[in-house]
Amino acid sequence: MILRAILAALLAAGAAQAQHSHSHSPYAGQERRPVAALSEQEIDDLRSGAGMGMALPAELNGYPGPRHVLDLADRLGLTTAQRASAEQSFAAMRKSAMPLGEEVIAAEMALGRLFADAKATPAAVAEASDRVARLRGELRAVHLAAHIDMHALLGAEQRAAYDRLRGYGGHHKAH
Repeated sequence: MILRAILAALLAAGAAQAQHSHSHSPYAGQERRPVAALSEQEIDDLRSGAGMGMALPAELNGYPGPRHVLDLADRLGLTTAQRASAEQSFAAMRKSAMPLGEEVIAAEMALGRLFADAKATPAAVAEASDRVARLRGELRAVHLAAHIDMHALLGAEQRAAYDRLRGYGGHHKAH
């Protein structure tokens, strides 16, 4: 009898806990974000021209990123000319990426406003979503182009050293 009462109490407590844990959304608290689709870190990254993993197809396949090339300049044995070219490429990438990042933020805000203002229609959402996607694509292309610049700038030994220094297994083809 006592054992049944204990089991019943444990089951009831477990059910209450399960119900309570399912009542919270993983999005709880995000409704206060200034841009629903973006975290504060993502907004900061977009504004600063950070890569945000957009160039991973390049980075992980032997196309180094300019920021990391500059960070590793001494260990890669960059020449003065290579360093100057990497700095120029990085500056040009940021010059293009930062305004595009601001446009992505504005486009995400506009998409969110459609719902916040109860003006969401399939056509309006499709148009706003297409704008976000197009801008994100343009931004990604800017970052990928900078990686292509670095691939051309570095010699094969420098690219191999870059991969080792970044901790990559070197599973990509020789370039």
